[in-house]
Amino acid sequence: MKNIVETAQEAGSFSTLIRAVQTAGLADVLSGKGPFTVCAPNDAAFDALPKGTMDELMRDRDRLANVLKYHVASGSYTAEDVRNMSSIKTLLGQEIPVRVEGNNVMIGDARVIQPDIEATNGIIHVLNKVLIPK
Repeated sequence: MKNIVETAQEAGSFSTLIRAVQTAGLADVLSGKGPFTVCAPNDAAFDALPKGTMDELMRDRDRLANVLKYHVASGSYTAEDVRNMSSIKTLLGQEIPVRVEGNNVMIGDARVIQPDIEATNGIIHVLNKVLIPK
């Protein structure tokens, strides 16, 4: 089994996320001991951002790091754990609301489209949207 960064790289659908994590200087953290729960937007989620948003973020390393930290929680939470939570506290220090709509788990306004991808230092849940902290 590989760590979160290696697992995301191997999946092939997180190239924008990986590039952002490396640009923000967070690759070492997310490759570290953990455990972490990463709510990972896939490439399609990043592509759906308004035109120019990703370019702006990639030029503002601090803001980019904050957006990325907003997708990571300390601790390892399975989809079943998340279903029973009302919010997740992120590494940014902010809470993201969690709700269940039928069979869908919503984290903020993003839907978990693939839960429980295991890594040596945590777990990844794939999101269909990028969450932007207020």
